[in-house]
Amino acid sequence: MEAAAAPPPAPAPAAERDPEHHHGCLAVRTSLPRCALGASSLAGSSDEASCGSPRWIGRGLSCVCIKRKGAYERICMNLTPVQEERLQRLKHRMKVYFDPSRRDHQEALKALWRATYPDQELQGLISEQWKDMGWQGRDPSTDFRGAGFISLENLLFFAKTFSASFQRLLKKQCGNRATWEYPFAVAGVNITFMIMQMLDLQSTKPRTFVRAIFIQMLSEDEWAFDLLYCVAFVVMDKQWLDKNASYMDFNEVLKSTRTQLERELMLDDVMRIEDMPSYSLLC
Repeated sequence: MEAAAAPPPAPAPAAERDPEHHHGCLAVRTSLPRCALGASSLAGSSDEASCGSPRWIGRGLSCVCIKRKGAYERICMNLTPVQEERLQRLKHRMKVYFDPSRRDHQEALKALWRATYPDQELQGLISEQWKDMGWQGRDPSTDFRGAGFISLENLLFFAKTFSASFQRLLKKQCGNRATWEYPFAVAGVNITFMIMQMLDLQSTKPRTFVRAIFIQMLSEDEWAFDLLYCVAFVVMDKQWLDKNASYMDFNEVLKSTRTQLERELMLDDVMRIEDMPSYSLLC
């Protein structure tokens, strides 16, 4: 992996920018209690915005709230060099399809097996063994179509970084489990796809506050996406247990997981993925 770039110089204070200049920076960081924020809008009917003191001025984002009829009118952000570099790198990762003929993709799949079952020898890239991990069939490459190679990278990152949590979810060790459980590996691919949609990183211009907040986190840690993935997985499993869910409830659980992630990312004191309350679920 490429080394992280040096931090960029601090941006000019927000007071030196013209909030009416539509090509300038109007990125937002607000407090949930004061602004009553949902995923991308304000609750209430007042036209005045009251967002408290900005916490991220001088750290890559300035705080400007523009509100009309209970909803934010405009979001736009000028990226720092570090943010731009890491965002482009992440976008590139998101565009790579899993190619079973590529040697590096084959090796990544084998690495996932070793990290998951260190004491079991893999019989082949096409094998009945893969079903034990929660793939739909003998060939896991057919399950990557929705999210691409990055979903394999996410699973591998989870397995190596938080091995105890990974194994706990894989083996369904906690709580009263449903008779018809979610397939672990396929659930992981769906979680990657859900996060990509939630962050809206492929759009040309930022359209959500969650995206703007995440890009700031990306400038702090280039592995922010992978860390968010791990948090999302444990949140999904907790939601699954809390709802006494079964296989047919998976999409509903995934929706509630996204809502929980958005809510936590919008909290005023969450500056890094590690600050999210649900990060404590990882071990």
